[in-house]
Amino acid sequence: MEGVRLERRQQRVLILMSDTGGGHRASAEALAAGFGERFGERFHVHVIDLWSHYTPWPVNQVPKSYRTLVTDALWLWKLAWRASERDWLTEPGLRLVGRLVRRAMRRAFDEFQPDVVISVHPLMQHAPLRLLRNTLNSSIPFVTVVTDLVSIAPVWYHRGVDRCFVASDEAVRRAKRAGLRDEQIRLYGLPIRPAFARPVGEKCGLRNSLGLDPARMTALLVGGGEGMGPVGAIARAVAARLAADGREAQLVVVCGRNENLRRELAAVAWPLPVRVEGFVRNMPEWMAASDCVVTKAGPGTIAEALISGLPILLTGFIPGQEEGNVPFVVDNGVGAYSEKPEEIARLLSRWFGPGRAHLEEMGHKARSMGRPQATFEIVDEIVALLDK
Repeated sequence: MEGVRLERRQQRVLILMSDTGGGHRASAEALAAGFGERFGERFHVHVIDLWSHYTPWPVNQVPKSYRTLVTDALWLWKLAWRASERDWLTEPGLRLVGRLVRRAMRRAFDEFQPDVVISVHPLMQHAPLRLLRNTLNSSIPFVTVVTDLVSIAPVWYHRGVDRCFVASDEAVRRAKRAGLRDEQIRLYGLPIRPAFARPVGEKCGLRNSLGLDPARMTALLVGGGEGMGPVGAIARAVAARLAADGREAQLVVVCGRNENLRRELAAVAWPLPVRVEGFVRNMPEWMAASDCVVTKAGPGTIAEALISGLPILLTGFIPGQEEGNVPFVVDNGVGAYSEKPEEIARLLSRWFGPGRAHLEEMGHKARSMGRPQATFEIVDEIVALLDK
């Protein structure tokens, strides 16, 4: 009708995650930010912890057990991971859980009325898809964004998804073994906060703005969102070794939400400049200001480091899900691995001393492997599915 402008309805995106480790929420938030930056107000994005808030007791307690398992009961976690690699064990369990949670889970779909559903968690494919397709008779697009890098449990893969986005050649091979077709699989990289895709400035200027010495080599030690692992022991060993070897260096320690660790390290009398931070929201700047990153083998931090062109010194991994990330880093020549604080300190001192050329070479290789546009590529393809 002439003179009348028809407004396009805001479409609803529902991202399913669960707080079992910080990576799933980080990926969900990265995708949400990608929709916002790419398409403005066209989409209303909801990120929900489906497992914690839309399943009955005791199923809704499962996410709370994750940190206990990977810190205090690692043998049980290893057992659970090995079991998850066997379809004949997992499939009956997934079907049983699906029946138990179906009614409670339906509340999420009734509440949000999504136009597309995105899963960023390995346990968010089977039950939600069965509910959508068999109970609600819904044909809305359902996609999986795999947030693990190399070691990927079969439960990540479901033949009924419209797209499955993965971050490595090994993930593609596993998807095909699980029965997904070529047209379902996309290799773009991990969804990382869009800020990593933008220039953040040159190194010396960033160091000045962050309160660091622009002339000193800088190591960034991170413990993930929860500040897990022997971050304190590593920081002490690194600082002592760099000082003893006379390196013109400084250390940034990011403790995440571990406030006890932050207070403990902030009170230390360090032998060289050490900056202790809690949870930070400007990680692109901290990485761009650094010469290398010291971290456990979390896939998100590895992907961010590659985009930033940072050599990676891995200090540990969660058995199963992070195990393959170690050879991924080492075999590609972008870093090293050691669990011993003294060895970590020795490697860093070498990188900042006679091994400086090797450090620069690893940095160049890292940047060549980074996928800064992955989040936007994933979002664009999801929107293309909606526009069909």
